Amino acid sequence: MDSSLLMSLCVFLMLMIGITWLGYRKFYKTARVYKAQLGAPVITAATQVIGGSVAGEEVESSSVVSLLKQVGSVVPTSDFDQNLVKTDLIQAGFRSDNAVPVFYGLKIVMTLVMLGVALVMQGRMPDNPMMRVILLVSGAGCGWVLPGFFLEKKVKKRQEVLRLSLPDALDLMVVTVEAGLGLDQAIQHVSREIQLSHPVLSEELSLVTLEMRAGKRRSEALKNLSERTGEEELRKLVAILIQNDRFGTSMGESLRTHSDFLRARRRQEAEERAGKVGVKLVFPIFFCILPSMMVVAAGPGLLQIFKHLFPMMKQFGR
Repeated sequence: MDSSLLMSLCVFLMLMIGITWLGYRKFYKTARVYKAQLGAPVITAATQVIGGSVAGEEVESSSVVSLLKQVGSVVPTSDFDQNLVKTDLIQAGFRSDNAVPVFYGLKIVMTLVMLGVALVMQGRMPDNPMMRVILLVSGAGCGWVLPGFFLEKKVKKRQEVLRLSLPDALDLMVVTVEAGLGLDQAIQHVSREIQLSHPVLSEELSLVTLEMRAGKRRSEALKNLSERTGEEELRKLVAILIQNDRFGTSMGESLRTHSDFLRARRRQEAEERAGKVGVKLVFPIFFCILPSMMVVAAGPGLLQIFKHLFPMMKQFGR
């Protein structure tokens, strides 16, 4: 089979898989519609183990997940590496016990896929053994690194969602604390009230409430919240709550001050991004917009020069 035809077939299959997955996630999956219209499902012990996912049984019974788990369970890894991967998976929202072997299985599958793509691309490479070996090694390395890269992007996106939803939750917590509720009841009330507007933060606060109900101390449950999310602003909030609980200072005033600080920092970050726009637009303007403007502005004049001046120069030489 021709290499160009095989490459076109691979691109078509990748596009088909991507469009199918996007259509399933955005249009076919009805759980989002039910969640928006009827509210979030009842939180049970089984769903909390998997991180709030209602489809815990479906995840366990999925043949693809089972296959990835079996492949990933045979990967030789150290306890230190597994702990790092488990921490990243928890911060990304994947709290299943099978998340680590499934992740390693996905890395193995992606490595094999990229290795196959590199083998297909070898026909278009020069007849150089060193170049072909480098292509194979690079393809396998990209396949092994890509799942970790996407996991890191998932962690950063989830932390950004938590950071942006924190000021609203703090304002509501200030109101509940000043209304006479204790900190435990305030956390439970806030997690219930923001369940539709900020589901990620609501899930994390619900886990804090469940840990305190299970018998953990409040400081330990709050520290678990900061370690589970990895968000710096939540770490600061946990430190403030633990310090106020230990020394008996005003909880409402501290929370209001921290909420104002978060909003001021968000405004400063927006101003900083707006200030960087001019610098970031230099290269697109110079390489994309300026050449087109030069063609439109000076193109007709240059054409007239080439049309009339060059014949005159030829006649002058005679």
